Amino acid sequence: MKPIIQLLHFGYHQSMSCIFPVAIFGTLALSNVIAVPFIHRYDAILLILLGVQYFMYRSGLETRDEIKVICIFHFIGLLLELYKVWMGSWSYPEPGYTKLLGVPLYSGFMYASVASFMCQVWRRLRMDMTGWPGLRYSVLLGGAIYFNFFTHHFIPDFRWWLTALVFIIFWKTRIIYRVRTITYRMPLTLAFFIVGFFIWLAENIATFFDAWKYPDQHQTWQLVSFSKISSWFLLVIISVIIVAQLKNVKASRTRNDSCSCKDCVNEEL
Repeated sequence: MKPIIQLLHFGYHQSMSCIFPVAIFGTLALSNVIAVPFIHRYDAILLILLGVQYFMYRSGLETRDEIKVICIFHFIGLLLELYKVWMGSWSYPEPGYTKLLGVPLYSGFMYASVASFMCQVWRRLRMDMTGWPGLRYSVLLGGAIYFNFFTHHFIPDFRWWLTALVFIIFWKTRIIYRVRTITYRMPLTLAFFIVGFFIWLAENIATFFDAWKYPDQHQTWQLVSFSKISSWFLLVIISVIIVAQLKNVKASRTRNDSCSCKDCVNEEL
């Protein structure tokens, strides 16, 4: 009975962490079958998602720091979208006033939803890590992965070399997460793959509801290539690196503020 209770609690926190991604795919699905009067679909999606973010912040489902992380990911994702659409990797064929160089501004939220999930699940499951490779290696690897999404159009794709480096650098890294009073551990690379797989599933849902289209989907929808799992695997790594480093920075500031307060108290005493 106890494992079932643990699984239910784990599922609850995972579900609560997916509120924003679910809101995105729900909006895509409904807007595909229900026309919003007097406004283009892409514009309506952007307004709805901004409203969802405002609601989550005001209701306490997301903190101010988490909103900042989401904004960072929105910007990073939008830059990638602009480049990929320009290169013809995929397209957004519908009209809209909130499109920049052919890319609707709501598209950045699809990347931000990954950050929202990461931040939420980190807080809800009281996550921590052991064996973190440190700032230098993690940031250099994350930067190389991100730039490879741009450069592989002109030079060889180093995706598999970077994947190998991920396994080498994060070989000893473990995620620690807590469900009720029990602590669990998982290899970080396994978590990368699991999240990347589910994002690939979500991508199939998104393209089915015309969030965007790959070149081979313009005539009729078909399953997104399995090779995209590796892309999402690498993108999740960037997400985890950024979130983990921001968490470390915040933890260091908290410790420093705590030490300063203690020094002040000692001086006053």
